Amino acid sequence: MAKPLRGLAGLVGFLLFWEAVCQVGLVSKTFIPPPSVVLVTMGELFGDAAFVRGIVATMLAWLIAIAIAIAIAVPAGLLLGSIPALRTATAAIVEFLRPIPVAALIPLVLLVIGSGPEAKITLGVYASLWPIMFNTIYGMSEIDPVLMETARACGTSRFRILSSVALPQTAPFVFTGVRLSATIALIAVVSTEFLAGSEVGLGSYIMVVSTGSTRFDLVFASTVVAGALGYLINEGLEQLGKRLFRWSTVDREAIA
Repeated sequence: MAKPLRGLAGLVGFLLFWEAVCQVGLVSKTFIPPPSVVLVTMGELFGDAAFVRGIVATMLAWLIAIAIAIAIAVPAGLLLGSIPALRTATAAIVEFLRPIPVAALIPLVLLVIGSGPEAKITLGVYASLWPIMFNTIYGMSEIDPVLMETARACGTSRFRILSSVALPQTAPFVFTGVRLSATIALIAVVSTEFLAGSEVGLGSYIMVVSTGSTRFDLVFASTVVAGALGYLINEGLEQLGKRLFRWSTVDREAIA
């Protein structure tokens, strides 16, 4: 319990500092409302049907994006991790695509597939693909070669080796990649909603309330909700990983 309590103490300290800065007049309460106002506004937002629909739309797009990313990245990582020649042949294109920020791809995606839910899902998949794939490749390098050679000596097919030997051994690494990608996908989805002007979504709601309005408490409150969602996703997956992989000695920190 020491770690959660320290985290809570840090959060409370930050909120108190924020409140004090606002109350003594170091910043304008109009543009940077104090947390006492923001937290009350957050409670009111959950009674707003449009805001709740936005959260549901965002989380649904996030869930679809992360599921597609897993379905693509895990098989790709297993193949690239098990065939060095293929990994070398694709290294240039992978290293070219990986650093491209999601925001730079928004105009291209809008031109190709439009501004519907497909746009934010596509960019969510793109952003979250890489940590899962690279963690899977790294996990493949950590497998005891004796296991793979024994399976080959028994005449096991490559597909069976990857699915029955490699995948269970790399599961902790894959899960670490999923945990990293989960928050990345959420950032990509919300950012796309905000920048691409989606019809519904948390990012779209933030864009609307931040344009032509003096209700900065709404902007801060909805932004804090987005951050809270990311925290809950990461914390939930971290706790799930500890339960699923108690036997593993893998460091669950980022292998980015």
